[in-house]
Amino acid sequence: MGADRAPDESLLLLCRPGFEAECVAEAGSGTAAPASGTGWICVEGDAAARLAQRPFRSLVFARDRFLGQRFSIADPSDRVGPLLARAAAFGPVSGLWLQHADSTEGRSLARLCQRLQGRMEGGLRAAGLLSVASSRRLHMMFLDGASGFIGVSDASDGALWSMGVPRLRLAGAPSRSAAKLEEALIWFLGEDMRAALGSGMSAVDLGAAPGGWTWVLARRGLRVTAVDHGKLAQAAEDAGAVRHLSADAFTFRPARPVDWMVCDVVDKPARTAELVHRWLSQGWCRRTIFNLKLPMKQRYLEVERLLARLRKVPGLRLEARQLYHDREEITVFAERERGG
Repeated sequence: MGADRAPDESLLLLCRPGFEAECVAEAGSGTAAPASGTGWICVEGDAAARLAQRPFRSLVFARDRFLGQRFSIADPSDRVGPLLARAAAFGPVSGLWLQHADSTEGRSLARLCQRLQGRMEGGLRAAGLLSVASSRRLHMMFLDGASGFIGVSDASDGALWSMGVPRLRLAGAPSRSAAKLEEALIWFLGEDMRAALGSGMSAVDLGAAPGGWTWVLARRGLRVTAVDHGKLAQAAEDAGAVRHLSADAFTFRPARPVDWMVCDVVDKPARTAELVHRWLSQGWCRRTIFNLKLPMKQRYLEVERLLARLRKVPGLRLEARQLYHDREEITVFAERERGG
């Protein structure tokens, strides 16, 4: 995000409410964590500068981040003027994200953000502060109706969506879990890889029932083997080239290597990680997206331990994230380099 920062700047990270401690553990020292459930943390001092230099994609539990400063508005009837004055200090920006935490209290500010969006963008444009040439994005995060944080992020090294919240429309999906895989494909895969997804590719969906992930892949044109003793929803059966096998996800072996293996099975994270490790180390798949259901305690330490184990697979590229549609879990993407 750049090394230059004002002395009073802090790094704001938004996360899933209840995972502030995990976000703090990733951030390291110098972090102030509000009470659990607030959905954000504030990193200050030298720790903010260090964390701002880390690629955003290296963070598992942060949904969005920006370097900012606190603001307060004396007269809530006139928010636009004071905020535009503060925005001028950040110079031209490519766009504006008006934000709030993803908590019960934070979501109560959603209508305020919606009402201010057009007026703030108009004011930025009139002041010459909006420029498509800028690489920086302006954030205004409200903690209440009169205070919050204002700052910027690098548009090329930040969230894809404001607050890390995608707007997905998956009409006809057989389960809510379909949104997890759809979000994962958008987040982890570049446009070129997504465009090539499905062209003659094969996939195995372990623990597939009722078929949300099978449905997403089949609709994109992949030939999917859905492995589960449970029944698939009719929408998944009819989504495309789908073959349902009544078998156990942990003992199934493909007859030949496949392009993709996906897994959203409900089990202990260590057991799922061992399953994925076997598929990758044996060369049964080239790419995989899978979920790790997290324990109630020591979630960050468990994530670090399991990801370290998987990174030992030769020639493996791995990325993990707690997506917006995840709950008590994280989603992981892994890809074996050719020849790995």
